Parts: sequence; structure tokens; C-alpha cells
Amino acid sequence: MKITVTKLTDQLLASYARAGGINHLDGVNLPSKRGIAQITVDLLRLLFPGFFDEQPIQTSELKVETANLMDAVLGRLEDEIYKSLEYDPPPYLANKDLRAAAQELTHDFLGKLPRVRELLQTDVEAAYQGDPAALSKEEVIVAYPFVETIAVQRLAHELYLNQIALIPRIMTEWAHGRTGMDLHPGAQIGTHFFVDHCTGTVVGETAELGHHVKMYQGVGLVARSLAGGQQLRGLKRHPTVEDNVTIYANATIVGGETVIGEGSTIGANVFLMQSVPPHSLVVCEEVKVSVKEKPKRAAAKVDFQI
Repeated sequence: MKITVTKLTDQLLASYARAGGINHLDGVNLPSKRGIAQITVDLLRLLFPGFFDEQPIQTSELKVETANLMDAVLGRLEDEIYKSLEYDPPPYLANKDLRAAAQELTHDFLGKLPRVRELLQTDVEAAYQGDPAALSKEEVIVAYPFVETIAVQRLAHELYLNQIALIPRIMTEWAHGRTGMDLHPGAQIGTHFFVDHCTGTVVGETAELGHHVKMYQGVGLVARSLAGGQQLRGLKRHPTVEDNVTIYANATIVGGETVIGEGSTIGANVFLMQSVPPHSLVVCEEVKVSVKEKPKRAAAKVDFQI
């Protein structure tokens, strides 16, 4: 028996009633994931002129091109921030006009782009100097997924600091989906940051990273336990990594009280739940790797027929 569209609709509406926790009906308009993604791409164009554009930009045209793009971003971002404020206005905006606040917050955010560029310049320098495979800084910017991810995180962090809901996380998850590197917008990250290969790297919300931190793929700076759920909100849950620390592939460092002292090196596959003093070398010594001769196998007999 063929099920009618009416029957299918009724079944889905019944589901909406039963599982109401994943509906958003009769509420304010939420920020658009697609809109935020498009804005993020344009913000990358503003941060790296000429690198994320399909057509080359000439110096003589730079002011006009930048002004046009800035104007386009400003209007769209203000609309998305307004939606965010309607959904969850931060306490410091109590009794304030939210449209005016959205406009002010948008101008404040865009005014921070020069400082974000200064930070990103140190990240690109760290990537170039830290990877002998890098042929040029141009290659680092256009080809290394790390650069795109840290650029988005540094942008989102500025919005996070102003307690703007949803948008910062939408931005970093967009980058996460593209690059496989998960940097929470709340993480505090110093200058000259570099993650080589970057796939599978996770840096949690309350992590604090100093200057000149270098990490490899699969590193996790994570919470000790999330069993407390929402009761842990606002608490320091993720590690602190001081200046000039190197963390090799697939190391996991756990807990908000864990501090990695400056100048330390954390070896690959280490699982660390305690602080280490400055200039420490932390390695796995219990794992034994043996190299043995493979047993010889008789050559397979093959019959050829012509």
C-alpha cells in the first residue's frame, strides 16, 4: 500500500511532538550556518588579500576592493550577530537595544582584524621555519590546512570574548570539517603557533597555550572527565602549555590543572594527566618495539597457459 504525503507528514509531526528537544519552533531566528560559512570565507579574504581570491588583486585596486568586501561583510555579519543576541543576549547587554549592540560589536570585531593579522603572520612564520618541506610562505598559506584553521579560530576567539553565542562555534566547526583540526574558539593561543599535518588535533575550550608552541597530528588537549556535564561549565578543564613546548603525534594531555612547563617536549603517544616542570622530556618507555625477520614462505606455484 502506497503511503501518502499526508500520512508521511503526520508521522513526522508526531515525531516533532514526541522529540521536542530538537525542534526550534516559534523562537527567534538563529544564525545561519551557511551564512556564517560564507562570511568566514570573506573574512579570510580580508586577512590574506590575494590568497583566497579567484582573481589577482593589484595594489592599485586594493583600497577599493577591500572597502567593498568590508562593507559586504559588515552588513551580513551584523545581521548574524543580531540573531545571536536575540537568541542569547549576554548579561552585559541587559536592557540595551540589541540592534545597536550588534552594530557596535560588528564594528569592534572588524576593527580587530589588523591585530589578528599580526598574530597570523607569526603563525605562518612558525610553520615555514618549522617545516623543512615548506617551499615558501606562500605555499604555507595556500596549502597548509593549519593556517586556515588557526585563522578562523583567532577570528572566532574575538567573538567568543564578547560572549556572542553560536557564531564562534559555527565558525570553528566549519574549519574543523574542512581540515580535521578542532580548535575551540575559547582556547587562548599565543604567537608563533604551528601544528604540522594537523589532522585529528583537538584543543579544548579552556586550554591555554603560550608562545612558540609546536604540535603534530592527533594531539589532544582535553578535559579529564565530562561526567559532571553542565556543572563543569566555566571551570578550567583543559591543560596549560607554556612557551616553547613541542608535542609529538597522538599525545594526549588531560585536565585543567595539568601544566606543561616551558621548553618541554612531549613524545608521541604519551598519555599525560600530571604537570611536568620546565624543560622536561616526557616519553613512553613501556612500549617495546621488536624488529624480527619475517618467516620465509614457499613461492606460490603459478601455471601459465597460452
